[in-house]
This record gives sequence, structure tokens and C-alpha cells, in this order.
Amino acid sequence: MCRNLRRAMFGAGVVAIAASVACEKPAPPAPPPPEVYVAPVEQKDVPVYLELVGQTAGFQDVEIRARVEGYLETMNFQEGTFVKQGDLLYTIDRKPLEAIVAEGKADQATAEARLSRATNDVTRYTPLVAKQAVSKQELDNALADQEASRSQVEAAKATVEKATLDLSYTRVTSPINGLVGTTNVKPGNLVGRGESTLLTTISQIDPVLVKVGVTEADYLRVARQVQAAGKSSGGSRQGIELTLADGSRYPHTGKINTIERAVDPTTGTLGIELAFANPEQLLRPGQYGRVRILLDTKRGALLIPQRAVQELQNLYSVAVVDGSGKVAFRNVKVGQRVGPLWVIEDGLKVGEQIVVEGLQRIQDGMTVSVKPAPPAPAEAAAPAAVEAK
Repeated sequence: MCRNLRRAMFGAGVVAIAASVACEKPAPPAPPPPEVYVAPVEQKDVPVYLELVGQTAGFQDVEIRARVEGYLETMNFQEGTFVKQGDLLYTIDRKPLEAIVAEGKADQATAEARLSRATNDVTRYTPLVAKQAVSKQELDNALADQEASRSQVEAAKATVEKATLDLSYTRVTSPINGLVGTTNVKPGNLVGRGESTLLTTISQIDPVLVKVGVTEADYLRVARQVQAAGKSSGGSRQGIELTLADGSRYPHTGKINTIERAVDPTTGTLGIELAFANPEQLLRPGQYGRVRILLDTKRGALLIPQRAVQELQNLYSVAVVDGSGKVAFRNVKVGQRVGPLWVIEDGLKVGEQIVVEGLQRIQDGMTVSVKPAPPAPAEAAAPAAVEAK
């Protein structure tokens, strides 16, 4: 009976083991490594630019004012058009000034007649005094009258010249070639009474100026570049770029025209005028734009996409993937931005693979599957330029 009991227990154990084996499931396969996109660390020569906001102004901005008093008769130009030097702009009523000229000429003729009479008296009295036919006092009086009459003639001539000059100011002409603005005074208005009435403004806009303000530190950078350019080429710094308000690049490059004498104590900036050719008359006074002045060229700069850099509490890090696909996070020192790229000062080497996309799915020490990251459109077209800080 014991033997039968042992056989039953053995059979039950075999059945239990078989049931346990039948219930076990196969272990799931290991998940594939996460897929990330990487880009290599590139090395390029990068120009360093100083970017500033500026406003355009005419190379010459000439205010046209009424220099004599009178009623404005005609306006002889179309507002907002180009005029040439000597073109007639306005006419002022001439009649009052013509009367002043005529009166002055009459006074001049009277003074000349008095001078002629005084001269005749001196001529007649001079030999008579020698013969004692007239007194010396009479000759002295004649000489005094002659000098007084001569002075009156000169004063009358000056009056006529001034009246004639004032009469010429009734024709207001353009002193330069340029773009004329809108008129401030219409025909029929009285101008020039008590002040030189501003009629309009003419601007020479080829070339056109762009006025910017720079800090003292930036001025020193620009000044050194101007000195270097002067020593190497005998001229001021060339190749300054201008970006217009709509984001388009102005087709002509500029040069430094003038640097202000002193720093403005209220703003702490120094004014610089940049000259740009404007043959198409695209630029007008008062427009805003951004200028880029080349300061230096950073040789052999290391560049990576900005989207590959993570920032936390002013610490910058990137994910580096080695040849076996293992990820290592590394702190780096960043420099200036170059469009969508970032200059890396320290922490990376040329050719290392940096994770650009998929950073959220990886951890330090993890093995990943890498694919080359396609360049972003803005990244592919980005100019290799660094904005100076």
C-alpha cells in the first residue's frame, strides 16, 4: 500500500510540473534602441559682424526758405519729384521790391548829381584860393561837401545793390540736384515776414546716409577696423551690408562716411554715418534698416545646430554619440550665433556626431540607432556670419 501511495504522489508531481511548464510564456524580445538624428561638428571660417539699427538721411538735406517778404505767387514743381540745380521752385511778388529798386536808383542819381556839383565847386575854388579871390574857408567847405556827396553816392549804390539782390530772391531756385519734398506753403500766402519761412526741403539721396549709434566698445572695434583698412587699402572700411524693413538685402554695399567728434553723454553712444550708393532712388530719408559691419573673421570655428544644444540654468550641454552608438551628455561653452548654428568655444571636436532630434527619448549611457539629420532650410541657406556681442 505504501508503494501505491508513493506512485500516486510521484504521478501528481509530474502532472504539476507539466502544468507549470505549460503555463509559462516565452520572454518578450528586448526593445530596439531609440532612433535619433545626428549631425557632425563642422569647422569653418566665420566672419564676425556688428549689427546695428539705423535711419536713412539725405547726403544733403537743404531747407528752402523765403529770404524776402512778399506774397507767394507760383509753385513751379511737382511735389516728391527730382529737381536739378537752378530749377525754378517758387516765385514771390516782385512789384514791391521793383519799386524799392527804382527808388534806390533815383536816390543814387540825386547823390551823384550832388557829388558832381561839389566836385565842380572844388575845381573852381582851387585856383581862386591861390589868387586870393576866394577864402580858404570856402574851399574847405567845398571839399567837405565833395566828400559827403561821395559817401552819399556809395550809400545809394549799396542800397540799390541790396534792393536788386532782394529782387532776385523773388525767384526761388534749387541749390542742388535732389528729391524735393511736399510744399509747406501754397501760393497766395504771405511769406518772409519776420522770419525766413520754410517752403520745402530738398534731399540729395545718391548717395544716401544711414545714421547709427554705437557703444564705446563697439566704436573701438570699428575704429580699429577703419585704421586697418586705411593702412591696407588707403580707404575707409568697405563692404557694409544693409537689410531693409521688409527683410530684403539692399543690393549696394556701403562705407563709413563720418564718425562723430564726441560720445553723446546722455546716451553713451557715438554717431556714425554710413554712405550707400542709391542710383535706383530706392532709399528715402527717414527709413529704418539694419546694417552689418564686418569686424573680424573667426578662423576654424566649430559649429553645430542650435537645436542640438540644451540649456539649463546657464549651463549648455549636447548629446554626443560615439562609433558604437553610445550616448554621452557633455557640457560645452557656447559662443555667438551664426544664423541657425552656434559657435562652440570648448567641449567638442571636429567630426563628432551630435544628436539633433530625439533628445527627449535618450539618457546618458544609452545605446541608440543613428540617422543623419537633414539640414533645415534656414540652416542650409544661413550666411556664415557671427553677430558681435
